[in-house]
Amino acid sequence: MAPNVLRHRAMRTMRWLMVLTLCLSSGLAACQGCQQPTPKPQPAQASTVPTVRLFVLSTLAGALEPCGCSKDQLGGLQHLAAFVAAERNKVPHALVLGAGPMLYLDPELKGENVTQDQWKAHTIAEALGSLGLVAWAPGYNDWAQGQATLLDNAKAAKAALLAAGLEGLESTRVVEVNGLKVGLFGISDPKTMLGQPPAGVKLPATPAIQRAAQQVAALKAKGARLVVGLSAMQRGAALRIADSVPGIHVLVVGKARSAGAANTAQPPPELVGSTLVVETANHGQVVSVVDVFVAPADGELVLADAGGVAKAAQINDIALRIRDLESRINGWEKAGNVSAADLSARQADLAKLKKQYTQLQDEQPAPQGSFFRYRVQEVRARLGEDSKVVDKMRAFYQRVNEHNKTALANLLPPKPAAGQPHYVGVEACTDCHSEAREVWDKTAHAHAYQTLVKDFKEYNLECVGCHVTGYGKPGGSTVTHNQLLRNVQCEDCHGPGSLHLKNPDDKTLITLKPKPDSCVARCHHPPHVSGFDAEAMMKLVLGPGHGQ
Repeated sequence: MAPNVLRHRAMRTMRWLMVLTLCLSSGLAACQGCQQPTPKPQPAQASTVPTVRLFVLSTLAGALEPCGCSKDQLGGLQHLAAFVAAERNKVPHALVLGAGPMLYLDPELKGENVTQDQWKAHTIAEALGSLGLVAWAPGYNDWAQGQATLLDNAKAAKAALLAAGLEGLESTRVVEVNGLKVGLFGISDPKTMLGQPPAGVKLPATPAIQRAAQQVAALKAKGARLVVGLSAMQRGAALRIADSVPGIHVLVVGKARSAGAANTAQPPPELVGSTLVVETANHGQVVSVVDVFVAPADGELVLADAGGVAKAAQINDIALRIRDLESRINGWEKAGNVSAADLSARQADLAKLKKQYTQLQDEQPAPQGSFFRYRVQEVRARLGEDSKVVDKMRAFYQRVNEHNKTALANLLPPKPAAGQPHYVGVEACTDCHSEAREVWDKTAHAHAYQTLVKDFKEYNLECVGCHVTGYGKPGGSTVTHNQLLRNVQCEDCHGPGSLHLKNPDDKTLITLKPKPDSCVARCHHPPHVSGFDAEAMMKLVLGPGHGQ
């Protein structure tokens, strides 16, 4: 073939290839122009159901339920059990945990209260078992009747006693919840202010921080991903553990030792590094709820704060303002000495505070990865009652009533010193003060004793003192010797009247105008009543011939 022909064919082939290339290029560009850009990966929507929920209770300290002296008081294991049961219907993957003294109000049991306090501790243990307590780190009070009794009560509660280094108690426990291995360890420092442990208890020589580090390592070796510490010690010591020992996700704090009936305020949670430190108000007033959301991932579990801790102080402040205003409104409603307009305004203020409280609790950012959410639930009657716990409590009150009525039948009040007055009862006062008697008959004070009788509590040593006159005072009454002094009578405010009865013209022998705060000193104080307005309440017992 001629060279020029070959050259022509080669040029034509090249032109064809160029056209084909252009067509393919333009076609591909056109297709790419029709496609949507590839979307960026978006974070998955956070689940509303946690992987595991922790119910936290600190320093219950022998509080079975509050007294019924004021409306809607905080506390009551029957209400707490009802709340936990209702929440389990929403989140079945839950653990109930405790720290600090749980069973007894005081470090030692004394006098005629011993048997009653023993039975109450066992009732508390059974109630804790009903609401599903898994473990607690015991405080000094829990050894009030020795370690054998403590172990018996733990068995009744169906809960582990966790206290690393204390002989006869467990150090750790691994519980699998919703496919997640949760490691629990306990650190307890039971001792008096002088450093003395309970009888028969030997404190470990190893420092608490070192013990905690050992238990965390042991739990990790057993495959625990979520590590929760239970500590019964001074808060400062617990914070040092959180600061010094890595790998603790939640550290529950309870007191090492507790004494007295006074209620404590709710401490705000703290984040120490990546450790959430949680402590609740004592006596079962509240329960803290920690929801843990674990994202599927390998490696070390780290929890981010998804709301609760940063605003906890603000929420606590609003809660205190709500309680104070509720108490005042209750007092004003009873006393009837505040105008309807003012009362309505304060009720509106209360509604605003409650709305603000709810909004703050409900604010929940949606974080990525693993995280926790924290909130506090007040234990109130409105939560309902758990029938099993109510049955246990009622059986306890009936048993105590029957026992104390017989066992304390010969318990007499101390005799007054020579020349000092004794109590004579309202009937002796009525002859000269019939108008005052008519006023008193219409008050709640005149029926105070009956409120105990209907609930099998008239022989209960924790209750009767505020429902009779001159309790435990010279020439006064006791739990069994009070027939003439039942109810809150004249002499509770005016003093024992025997000398006045003999010489009514001598006005120095009786308190003519008792100060309102005398009521507060005797009965109307926390934990029985919060925010008691003595000036307003005094008007409830006054009337024609009695202060007016």
